[in-house]
Amino acid sequence: MKKVLAILLALAMVFTLAACGEEEQAETPDVLKVGMVCIGDENAAYDRNFYMAADAATEILKGKGINVEWSYTYNHPEGDPVAVDCEELAEAGCKAVFLNSYGMEPAMLTVAADYPDTIFASLTNEASQRDDLANTVNAFPSIFEGRYLAGVAAGCKLQEMIDNGEITAEQAVIGYVGAYTFAEVLSGYTSFFLGARSVCPSATMLAEFIGSWGDPTMEAATAQDLIDRGAVLISQHSDSTTPATTSQSNGVYHVGYNIAMSDVAPEASIISSRIDWTNYFVYVIETIANGGTVDQDYLGHGLADGDVVLTELNEAIAAPGTAEKIAEAEAAIKAGTLQVFDTSKFTVGGATPTEGLVDMDGDFAGEPDYNAIFDGAYHESYFKSAPNFDLRIDGITLVNEAY
Repeated sequence: MKKVLAILLALAMVFTLAACGEEEQAETPDVLKVGMVCIGDENAAYDRNFYMAADAATEILKGKGINVEWSYTYNHPEGDPVAVDCEELAEAGCKAVFLNSYGMEPAMLTVAADYPDTIFASLTNEASQRDDLANTVNAFPSIFEGRYLAGVAAGCKLQEMIDNGEITAEQAVIGYVGAYTFAEVLSGYTSFFLGARSVCPSATMLAEFIGSWGDPTMEAATAQDLIDRGAVLISQHSDSTTPATTSQSNGVYHVGYNIAMSDVAPEASIISSRIDWTNYFVYVIETIANGGTVDQDYLGHGLADGDVVLTELNEAIAAPGTAEKIAEAEAAIKAGTLQVFDTSKFTVGGATPTEGLVDMDGDFAGEPDYNAIFDGAYHESYFKSAPNFDLRIDGITLVNEAY
């Protein structure tokens, strides 16, 4: 009898342990591995914007029952190192690999076909949307909308300085630290300028280019040169905070990009515009987790979707009424009653433009496919998410050229 009881107890323990094991296994969900190839590291303002979005997306996905583990590679802007990063992340089991900067896409496209089970999302690029690979995609939210709003904040400050007699109308000069002279940067500084002019009609701009997405020393030197040329407010399409700190050290104002810069330049930096990649990360990862198909191009996402945002307004230095002006313009953009590139608001060579050609095949020496100017506006990011506005409008002077 004792032997029978012992056997029954042993069997009960086995079944209990098995049940516990099943329960423990059920409570330990699968982890979806995701990678990101970064142009810089945690010290670069541009990259920090992506890390913030990845962290936010991870929390949102966790609430949906999707657990994500991120792997990062750093300081690889282009070429063979990017291809190696893509291979290593895919072989490590990453179901999605995000490439966070322009210039990475060509190298990625050399290896993506070897890993059909991994989605390669090339951010701020445009070739993947039209290739013959199902696992390569593009995304570029409509940041020109946010830059216009940031320009409104700049225009409010310039007009306040004019009204207070600190500068004349002719001295309302914006200095813009740019990376390169191609569409993404031209679109950005033009939308910023048009936003500023909507409040301060006498504003002009000097744009100077560093020939790099990010070089803190060069960015600082370029900001200084623009100030020396008469700029009383600096903005940027570059990756570091040195334009902000240079502005503060010179007693001029600043509007930033990617992250808030008022922490490093509280007496200078008024606001920043940025892309919030959270929604896109959630969309791609959730689609993969649910066995869906990721869109080839993330088209038409901007302010209205929360994919383009502004950082907190630095009320200590912003002109009175700035928040209200921004809110008014934002509501109009969302409603479609304000077109950022309204052709009645600018000229090219003294004339209202009627043609803005969009090259859809990616061959910038080839024939463009569409005219983006219709219904009284240049419709940026209408045919593809990547910026294509490259008109050089009156009121903006290029100090140099950098391709």
